[in-house]
Amino acid sequence: MESVILFPISEYWWIYAGFTLFVMAMLALDLGVFHRTAHEVSFKEAATWSVVWVSLALLFNYGLYQYALWKFPLDERLLAAGIDTAAAAKQVGLEFLTGFIIEKALAVDNIFVFVMIFSYFAIPKAYQHRILFYGIIGALVFRAIFIALGAVLMKYHIVVIIFGAFLVFTGIKMLFASEKEVDPEKNILIRGLKKIMPVSHHMDGPHFFTRINGKLFATPLLVALLVVEFSDIIFAVDSVPAIFAVTKEPLLVFTSNIFAILGLRAMYFMLAGVVDKFHLLKYGLALVLVFVGLKMVWLNNAFDGKFPITWSLAIIAVIIGGSVGLSLLVAPKHSDKPAA
Repeated sequence: MESVILFPISEYWWIYAGFTLFVMAMLALDLGVFHRTAHEVSFKEAATWSVVWVSLALLFNYGLYQYALWKFPLDERLLAAGIDTAAAAKQVGLEFLTGFIIEKALAVDNIFVFVMIFSYFAIPKAYQHRILFYGIIGALVFRAIFIALGAVLMKYHIVVIIFGAFLVFTGIKMLFASEKEVDPEKNILIRGLKKIMPVSHHMDGPHFFTRINGKLFATPLLVALLVVEFSDIIFAVDSVPAIFAVTKEPLLVFTSNIFAILGLRAMYFMLAGVVDKFHLLKYGLALVLVFVGLKMVWLNNAFDGKFPITWSLAIIAVIIGGSVGLSLLVAPKHSDKPAA
């Protein structure tokens, strides 16, 4: 099964196209109907949308599993390769679920950064959804590019080893690195923006641009959006290879990744106020990166080319669940750092 792509894009392009149209429709519904007027997103609203996105992801996963159960026994490529089609369909469902959980867990790290960005630029809560909405659109584009490149590069074993070693290094570094404050002034995109056009220090409602004495200025909302986009690109460098460690199927990487990103805004508004309580989660995320890195450089080969996906799912769930549970049980160390 390792040598055969179950969902080649030449045959299953319509799933990619249909999924992309679905995402565009949901985004249009989100901004055009539910958030036409800028408002502060309540916990109840965020929780509702979180349930919606997770439910949609699970429904998609179940539908894909059922489709694979029906379609794979008819696929001559798989039959010729001697693949157990029922086992392959089950593998599809488990790999999507594992990838989705990994991306969801890593997305919590984004939330820490978003909180600091919005605090630094003093972005009103009513406008934070607007920034995250356009930030998500940019993230979808960049993730699609990264996944397409990864699908090509991951065919070469040396690249798999390099990415795996990078994830192990990143995870170990994350375990021992001290937390750093976000300093947008050092961001290359912000410095570039200031060379192109002046930046206003004052808001102009929900607008990214404003005119002062007839001259066009960028508002803090645009600056914050650029920092959000830049941070997501940095996160994608970790998260995309991490999911490729679980599955080599570009369709599963793409859909699980996108579903997790679509639910990121709702998760932010749910957790932004209590994110400091999960002070040990970063260690759990670091261990997950180390684990998936080891899968790429060692464990997959040690298990005849494929580390059991059920074991992967269990290990990741225990690490993330354990770090969250310990965060709630163990009080954080006292910090003399002043509040933002």
